[in-house]
Amino acid sequence: MRKLLSLSALIVLIDQAAKLAIRGFDLFGIHHAGMQMYESKEVFGDFFRLTYVENPGMAFGLNFGMPVILSIFSIAAAVFLVYLLKRTESDGMSGLRIALALILGGAVGNLVDRAFYGVIFDYAPLFYGKVVDFVDIDIPDIKLFGNELRRFYVFNIADAAVSIGVVLLLIFYPSKKHVLQSGSTPSPIDGELRDDTMPHREITAES
Repeated sequence: MRKLLSLSALIVLIDQAAKLAIRGFDLFGIHHAGMQMYESKEVFGDFFRLTYVENPGMAFGLNFGMPVILSIFSIAAAVFLVYLLKRTESDGMSGLRIALALILGGAVGNLVDRAFYGVIFDYAPLFYGKVVDFVDIDIPDIKLFGNELRRFYVFNIADAAVSIGVVLLLIFYPSKKHVLQSGSTPSPIDGELRDDTMPHREITAES
């Protein structure tokens, strides 16, 4: 449990450090200019750029409004993920639990922006902050329903952690469903419950 929560915490720290480096800050007497809004810098040519944008919604710029409700949902989801990690503790460092830890770290990483950035940077009240995105990757042009997507949606490290976690969850969850269920372990014979701790009574015919 501790190792997986440490993984989640590490994701949050790396995510927040990258966001502050991109956004810039003036905190505790330390000033870092960061990038200007919509400024873009090439890392690996035009394929991979750092582009500073902000969004008030979810991962990859998805916005369904109601930022307070979204923040409350994120908090509830984080608590539920911790519960699942605790419930599957006997499974060790399994793929399922690593997936949960990645999703938890990503969820908390974006929650920090949404909940506190508005107050920290003095532009919005609590829970009305905007999420900092900066990973800008080129993709083959896609035409869908009359719209053309030339680059992938700008995202951040927290988004990437959630996405990787969801993929791992789809891979490992089907084989681990029993971990999230309670009750006895079914016998491989006809699905009946077997209790090997009970003494076996020998049946003999009476003469």
